[in-house]
Amino acid sequence: MKKFILGFAVLTTVFMNAQTRIIAHRGYFQTNPPTTENSIKALQNAQGLKIYGSEFDVRMSKDGILVINHDEHHGKMEISETDFKELSKVKLSNGEKYPTLKDYLRAGKLDKSLKLIVEIKPAKTPELENEMVEKTIRMIREMKLEHQCEYISFSLNICRQIKKLAPEFKVQYLNGELSPQQIKEHGLDGLDYHYSVFQKNPTWISEAKALGLITNSWTVNELIIFEDLKEQGIDFVTTNIPDKLK
Repeated sequence: MKKFILGFAVLTTVFMNAQTRIIAHRGYFQTNPPTTENSIKALQNAQGLKIYGSEFDVRMSKDGILVINHDEHHGKMEISETDFKELSKVKLSNGEKYPTLKDYLRAGKLDKSLKLIVEIKPAKTPELENEMVEKTIRMIREMKLEHQCEYISFSLNICRQIKKLAPEFKVQYLNGELSPQQIKEHGLDGLDYHYSVFQKNPTWISEAKALGLITNSWTVNELIIFEDLKEQGIDFVTTNIPDKLK
């Protein structure tokens, strides 16, 4: 009987580990009533879902402050050309103050079970990108969040710089043009591609898994696409509807 129970436990663990896990895209903001993407409230909503992780976007103001924002502009201001003091005068659409990376990490630290998926946005020069990476890693280490954070970027330079400064950190590339073998050769941990890339390259998920790479796909908001990716054994999907896919 003990052997049966042990065997069942092992099989259950394997099964659970094999399941496709859910990441909230810019937090869980499509609530009722809705809130704002990349807001602290959206992060808190994701924490309440008990999913794998919540993704958010990092940019840098002209005076070197790391902020949470998807687009290049906040209001009518270009973030990289505007000091934080001016950016902070415009609140988010849900009434929250404009969040810095430190604000966001403090809120994320309150629920250690939710991974923080840090997307560092490309900058105008490699030097600015390297500065963003260095500041982000330093802050995460100072806040002792190393084991709670994972990293993604559309910039190959950013991905490689993270691995250079922190080889132990998990880093996935977003842009979609590199094969699993090329991702491996660049020393990265995985590929996080738009689902259309996997549709055009139907062997990439299995190839990536054979190479020991992490596989993720964005932004999966349709059940039929989610089921197809699950069938291929993808590790994660990033979605605007985490409550429906979990």
